[in-house]
Amino acid sequence: MPIPGDTAGAIDTSRPSLARVYDFALGGKDNFAVDRELNRMLNREVPDANALARTSRAFLIRAVRFLAVEAGIDQYLDCGSGLPTAENTHQVAQRAVPESRVVYVDNDPAVAAHSRALLADNDRSHFLGADVFQPELLLADPLVRGALDFSRPLGLLHVGTLHHYDEAAGGRPVAEIMGEYLAALPSGSFLAFSHFFDPEDEHSGPARRLQELLGSGMGSGFFRTRAQLEPVLAGLDLLEPGLVVADEWWPDGPRLTPLSAVGHCVIAAVARKP
Repeated sequence: MPIPGDTAGAIDTSRPSLARVYDFALGGKDNFAVDRELNRMLNREVPDANALARTSRAFLIRAVRFLAVEAGIDQYLDCGSGLPTAENTHQVAQRAVPESRVVYVDNDPAVAAHSRALLADNDRSHFLGADVFQPELLLADPLVRGALDFSRPLGLLHVGTLHHYDEAAGGRPVAEIMGEYLAALPSGSFLAFSHFFDPEDEHSGPARRLQELLGSGMGSGFFRTRAQLEPVLAGLDLLEPGLVVADEWWPDGPRLTPLSAVGHCVIAAVARKP
């Protein structure tokens, strides 16, 4: 029986799913032929298109590890969580701080099914089926309010979410959506953020081609410029090194091979609410 506010429904295997395409790109098995074909088409058209998923996931792991170990954050709202894979938010956070609490949010039925199965035995981690582009409803949900304490700092994760929001169709800018989330956070909270990026340089070609392909294949995927994304982080204190290519946000070691062109098309930051 669907829980109140849960948008999860029947799984449609005739159309590609963002979450399942990402899953295949990361080497997962929770995907269907239609998802694999779209992923292969993207990589035929733009070499190493899978870097979009890899770099975002790697950034998420590093950001959560930092928030848990260095910033002392023990509660997280993970928006657009996607299909469970290795090193999910609760696993990274609870390894460092066992009492960490996590609420995952996604509106994909496959994500709902797999997430609830994974979290069945973890009483500090929960899943909510909801639209992350409607923060006023999501933030008021009893599950979110019951699992997280909004009187204490928390970690808000918007990793690879807002680039699937169509401002023209939605009627408001992405900065306004993020602003509603940030307004609800107490001082001392952190935002971990990543987004498809048009660097407006020699790497813009892959970004613009991928936007075109994603728009025709899944209906979303916007590669915004730095000028378009900086307002999303307005009012926050950006941690060094700031808003940078995701692979350059505190990598785990020196780079031994050049970053692919697509690797330059994901931008990320971690910021603190004063």
